[in-house]
Amino acid sequence: MMAGFMNYFGGRRDPKTSSRDAIVTLRQQLQMIEKKEEYLQKKVDEEIKKAKANAVSNKAAATAALRRKKVTEQELERLQNTRFQLEMQVNTLESASFNAENMAAMKKAAGALKDIHGKLSIDKVDQTMSEIQEQTQLANEVSEAISSSTYVGVEVDDDELKQELAELEQEELNDRLMADHVPMHHPGGVNRVEDKRQAVEDDEEAQLKELQAALAM
Repeated sequence: MMAGFMNYFGGRRDPKTSSRDAIVTLRQQLQMIEKKEEYLQKKVDEEIKKAKANAVSNKAAATAALRRKKVTEQELERLQNTRFQLEMQVNTLESASFNAENMAAMKKAAGALKDIHGKLSIDKVDQTMSEIQEQTQLANEVSEAISSSTYVGVEVDDDELKQELAELEQEELNDRLMADHVPMHHPGGVNRVEDKRQAVEDDEEAQLKELQAALAM
């Protein structure tokens, strides 16, 4: 409630609220000016029509209409200049408000970064990275020691390993060779069809030979 009294009596106001209120007021004033411009433009058009209508028959009336048109045009020009100034103020206020909001957001982000980095320092980061490297190196050394001790006391003859590998290779080649010479198995139905077809071919060949013998006689 105290803040309301301070605002009412000209106390400190929120800049964001003040800027928004000013922009609203300026836009309302611009709307009024636009309506006034429309009215004056219609008045100018009417005076031009009157001047044209009386240009031949009543030169005095035509001259008076042109004089009124000239005065109205001057007023319209002044009003347009005022509108231009108000539009410039609106643009300036909107730009300033936008910049203020950007600065507030950037300030808030800077504060957040400061809170995050408040407990950090280059020395602490370097120390942590050094500890990580030491522990990583230690883990690698332990793994190497464990793996190297696996075959401790075991004697391995490389020539014996090569001989065993050659025997396995030869055995695999023999298995593949035997697999290539295995006769294919045909179902019984397929064999019967083949036998029947062969019998028909033999019968036809026999009949052909008998016919050739008869012709030769």
